Amino acid sequence: MKNESFFHLGKGVPLDMSNVDTDQIIPKQFLKSINKTGFGPNLFDAWRYKDEGYLEKNLSERIVNEEFVLNQKEFSDSTILLSKENFGCGSSREHAVWALKDYGIKCVIAISFADIFYNNCFTNGLLPIRLEKEKVEKLFAMVKSGMELQIDLVNQNIHMGDEDLISFEIDQYRKEQIFEGLDEIGLSLKYEEKIKKYELQRKIDAPWVFKS
Repeated sequence: MKNESFFHLGKGVPLDMSNVDTDQIIPKQFLKSINKTGFGPNLFDAWRYKDEGYLEKNLSERIVNEEFVLNQKEFSDSTILLSKENFGCGSSREHAVWALKDYGIKCVIAISFADIFYNNCFTNGLLPIRLEKEKVEKLFAMVKSGMELQIDLVNQNIHMGDEDLISFEIDQYRKEQIFEGLDEIGLSLKYEEKIKKYELQRKIDAPWVFKS
């Protein structure tokens, strides 16, 4: 879905952990579907619940772990996730990003990300922001105090309060992916006519390449 101006105001949830892997984000027993929806209720399943979860289990029967940060009342409706180093490590399952989005997370802020997870975020419209450790620590303190964060992708800033802000870097190509709501294939199709013209000209300039 096209998103020409990503400006998001939301509550942050401080997941104070490093090396959060994709099996912790969405455990393997929930990966039976190739649809991108329906994974939110099982996001961080082994941490959100005290009993073992499986696909057909009724959520109303689950034993909630009230100590886990996402289950705490002040963070229950958060849309911005904060974490530490190497978020999204482990297997390359795209379901991890689907689960975060389906839960309602719009943006993940961390000190560093696993490469495949980072790429999967952009192809699925989830904004990952990498920041230096001291900036992440500052954001942790802000969200723990109840302050909302404003993510301004156009100007690449995170606003805290009236004046204070933190800037972040993002590749222009990745920025375009979020704005346009497109994966690599979708971005390539924007140049479909140019590709066709090139192929036609190539057949004229080098016809032997196309002979079987």
